Amino acid sequence: MEAEKLRVGTPYGIPPPISVRKLGEKTVAFLPRHGLEHSVPPHKVNYRANIYALHQLGVERIIAVNAVGAINKELKPGDLIVPHDFADFTKQRPATFYDEAPVTHIDMSQPYCPELREALIKCAERLGLSVWSHAVLVCTEGPRFETPAEIEMLRRLGFDIVGMTGVPEAVLARELEICYAAVCFVSNMAAGMQERLTPKEVYDISRMVQPRMEQLLIETVKSLPVERGGRCPCANALKDARIK
Repeated sequence: MEAEKLRVGTPYGIPPPISVRKLGEKTVAFLPRHGLEHSVPPHKVNYRANIYALHQLGVERIIAVNAVGAINKELKPGDLIVPHDFADFTKQRPATFYDEAPVTHIDMSQPYCPELREALIKCAERLGLSVWSHAVLVCTEGPRFETPAEIEMLRRLGFDIVGMTGVPEAVLARELEICYAAVCFVSNMAAGMQERLTPKEVYDISRMVQPRMEQLLIETVKSLPVERGGRCPCANALKDARIK
């Protein structure tokens, strides 16, 4: 069955075309955050339109894919990671759907959906894929790569990987009570850990890990129950989040 491509209007703009198809008994939507031709830089991605469009389509779970640089020296290019936490070092991105009343303070004590994370990690183990299950992602503004001094600072702060797209996606998804988890792949060692960083290096590693990523994503989606479970904090994230 070929995917149906949808253009979905939102109060925040129109995101790239969303491909929708069946995978077994589940309906899956794919949204290329950078556009079909990878023409939108990370600091210009319309994150609110993207997440809101998925919400309008009835999406309840999001598995995001991120290329990241390794800060932790034990990591190497090609490694797969399911981060457990993140830190926001972005500067100018709209980061909430709640700029006006009702004032909403969403809880991010569990930054990523524990049920989605568990599903990704267990599927990776069943497939024989090596995956890091404990790592902190720091999201920077981009589109430039970081400086060696910035990476050294981030390492001393305890971060493991650095990317440009993981935030505010995770927050926006939680605000709409959508489960969200990320699976990352190391595309390069961060600045100061190798001689020079180039987009070609990121592209080459992306091509190398693509078969593993596709296998992991497909099997994870197949393994998920239709209904979200009781351990998931995402489905009721707005409960007690508003000042009455």
